[in-house]
Amino acid sequence: MTPSDTVWRAMAGNPLRFLFSAWPWRCVAYLVTTVVVAFAVWTVCAMGALFPPILVLLGLPVGALERRRLLIVQPEATPTPHVTPPPGVGGWLRTRLSEVATWRELGYTVCLGSVLFFADLLALAMLFFGALLMVVPIFFAAGLPPGTVTFRMGDWDIDTGPKAIAVAAVAFPFTIFSVYGLSALAGGQAAFTKWLLSPTQAELSRKVEELSGSRTRLVNAFEAERRRIERDLHDGAQQHLVLLTMKLGLAQLEMGDDQSRAGALVAEAHREAKQALTAIREQIHGIHPQILTDLGLPAAVGELAERCQVPVEPDVRLPHRLPAAVESTAYFVISEALTNAVKHAKPARVRVTSWLAGQRLIVIVTDDGVGGADPSRGTGLRGLVDRASVMDGTLGITSPVGGPTTLRLELPCRYE
Repeated sequence: MTPSDTVWRAMAGNPLRFLFSAWPWRCVAYLVTTVVVAFAVWTVCAMGALFPPILVLLGLPVGALERRRLLIVQPEATPTPHVTPPPGVGGWLRTRLSEVATWRELGYTVCLGSVLFFADLLALAMLFFGALLMVVPIFFAAGLPPGTVTFRMGDWDIDTGPKAIAVAAVAFPFTIFSVYGLSALAGGQAAFTKWLLSPTQAELSRKVEELSGSRTRLVNAFEAERRRIERDLHDGAQQHLVLLTMKLGLAQLEMGDDQSRAGALVAEAHREAKQALTAIREQIHGIHPQILTDLGLPAAVGELAERCQVPVEPDVRLPHRLPAAVESTAYFVISEALTNAVKHAKPARVRVTSWLAGQRLIVIVTDDGVGGADPSRGTGLRGLVDRASVMDGTLGITSPVGGPTTLRLELPCRYE
């Protein structure tokens, strides 16, 4: 079922197609279950009379059930208007009782047990009555003895086959009218239910803010964990490797020009220890360089330019320090962009430009390489796009074959 495939669209189409489709049955099912739910509500209200305050929360399960029941006649699920409560029963109660959606659901529950209940019951009774009159001739066609079957409508007895056929002929258009009326009632009730139980624009905005805050907290926690790993590597494994390298160097000096197997092994271990130390320093620098923490993005980009294998022109003009998560993301994207350019584009020169435009950081990395970069063909560029998306930013890449390649990063700067 598509979003445009609704009961109203079906009723406006071919009558035969509508009557022989699943829509009348779905509408009947929706109204029948409405009556059942209303009976359940009255039962719970009777039981809840022993402790009336609990009835204030009756709308919560009813609202959740009604949003799911809308799928009988609606193409899409209806989201909940409630926010995530803090842990604990007290926090849950305070949150729910302070939400307007809770009271809307309670009002809907009252309406369900009164107006909707009687309206749906009347519509179903009319449909059942019309269908019953249409099948009356079947009893007379069964060949039962006269007088065995008698139907009475007010003062008029239907005791013969011709009378039954005449009644069925009149009941047929009445039943068709009842089917359309019942379907219109189901469609209108579903629209009313969705309007009342769906989140309002303010509630949607609040949920977006909640998700944005949660994402910011996750990003900050991730950055803190990265710094912890960097600190542990710097203060732990790197220091052990430094001491090991020094001791191997001293052992090599003590052995002098010893050409024995032991001397060769010490010299080889010394070289490997220095290589391991260089590798772990590169890993630490890639996780979160200390210069970024101490001096900010301009100094960190300048260091990247000095270490790059091709000439890089950094032009990073920022009036003040940025949030740590923004600096880290921008640095990571610039670092990966330079690495990819050197590895794949073979440029003669790369230019890195960055500035603040209002509350957004703009970063542009341009190289004069061979071009042809496509995020859809590799995980490297795709990872940069995802990293920018986590920060609610955008990353655009323009890279025609033959170059140049331009990477434009925009990140919102939220100061909290």
